[in-house]
Amino acid sequence: MTQPAQERVGVITNDPLRLAGLTAICSDALGTEIVPMTVSAGLKGRDPDLVLIDAETTPQLFEVIAALRSTHPLVKLLILGTTTSQDYVERIIGAGAKGYLTLDAPETEVRMAVQIVKDGSVWAPRKVLARLLDRRELGRPGAASMPMFTARERDVLGLLHAGRSNREIAMALDIDESTVKAHIGRLMRKVGVTNRIALTVHPLTKLS
Repeated sequence: MTQPAQERVGVITNDPLRLAGLTAICSDALGTEIVPMTVSAGLKGRDPDLVLIDAETTPQLFEVIAALRSTHPLVKLLILGTTTSQDYVERIIGAGAKGYLTLDAPETEVRMAVQIVKDGSVWAPRKVLARLLDRRELGRPGAASMPMFTARERDVLGLLHAGRSNREIAMALDIDESTVKAHIGRLMRKVGVTNRIALTVHPLTKLS
């Protein structure tokens, strides 16, 4: 029987210790194949599902993001750096990256960020996401009205706030993963947001 192709995560960094650390985290915990990459070589062969870019060893970071977005629009980009400036992180997200993570983040946060970005959502510090949400969502007409959640939707929201993945939510509630995705889709439409991270930081989803 043919085994399914292993998911690939590309890493652009000139720091061998950082590469080794990311390889250990992603390969062991997430079952992904780590592919060391260079900016000059670009993406060759089968495209990775996600590319981690070390901002501290990547000159002209925003030009690199733009180039990868232009040549490989389906590849998701997660930037790692030391800067915690909200304006800087917003600029990275605005340039087309799907997420930003500090290099001193704990392993659990790295694994979660990688999984969330691979799933198609945005990952960034909560303060940044909250500010983006204030600008893009709360100013929309009708966004301040309280939506009505079903009991099951409240269960899903509670697990989302706890940082659970779709698979973990499905196991906890004894439902299919596709059903979880459908619940999250309805929740996003009710609240008026476009991704699961914005859903978890939105004030209208605070159930306590």
